[in-house]
Amino acid sequence: MNSVRPHITPVDFETLYIQLREKEGRIYPDEEVAQLPLIPATHPHHKEWLIRKESSQKLLSRLKKKKKALDILEIGCGNGWLSHKLSTIPWSMVIGTDINFSEIQQAARVFQHIPNLHFIYTYAEPGIFKEKRFDIVIFAAAIQYFESFPETIKNALKWLKQDGEIHILDSPFYSVMELLPAKQRSRDYYESKGFPGMIDYYFHHSFEDLKKFNYEMLYQPGKLLQRLTGYKNPFPWIAIRST
Repeated sequence: MNSVRPHITPVDFETLYIQLREKEGRIYPDEEVAQLPLIPATHPHHKEWLIRKESSQKLLSRLKKKKKALDILEIGCGNGWLSHKLSTIPWSMVIGTDINFSEIQQAARVFQHIPNLHFIYTYAEPGIFKEKRFDIVIFAAAIQYFESFPETIKNALKWLKQDGEIHILDSPFYSVMELLPAKQRSRDYYESKGFPGMIDYYFHHSFEDLKKFNYEMLYQPGKLLQRLTGYKNPFPWIAIRST
């Protein structure tokens, strides 16, 4: 049975985030959430979901090839659609966490019939998983909402089993030279939508941040091989290992 457990959450961020998502048309009814990443071609965010569909399929394919039972944690799972897809991996146990109560409620409601899938309402502080360890920790379209990349990853590494992996996908990373222009674009965007305060909760991470960790770039936009295969995801796919 899926559950929602209350925990400490930054209320200002939660309120701003949900209001912004409503204005953007990114709050979906239960019926659509159950079908994501599939969405009608007429939907204004259809192209965005095509990208997420492909990235999620590649992630699932990689994890299924491990051919073993996996304990999986998705941090920032939102409405739970990706956690739902991850729960189809044979012998998997999946936990999704988020700090937006309305979305995590929706996730628990929509996917309540799936026995190996659970949701927790939490900011995912370091002490939330005192003994539980995971084979896989996933940040999908989520790492940009964590201020310190090194601190966030160090905490996530503590939740991994010895041979575990962190996967980061569907999130922007920048060169050092690109950081300031990217921050200004984000500021301009939030101001144009009427939510200038969101800039205080959206963070820009650089590829330099990765050098402190044992990482592998599983996909990098702009590489010749990626262009030849026709894969056009604008975001990198990064794996960070515990050892």
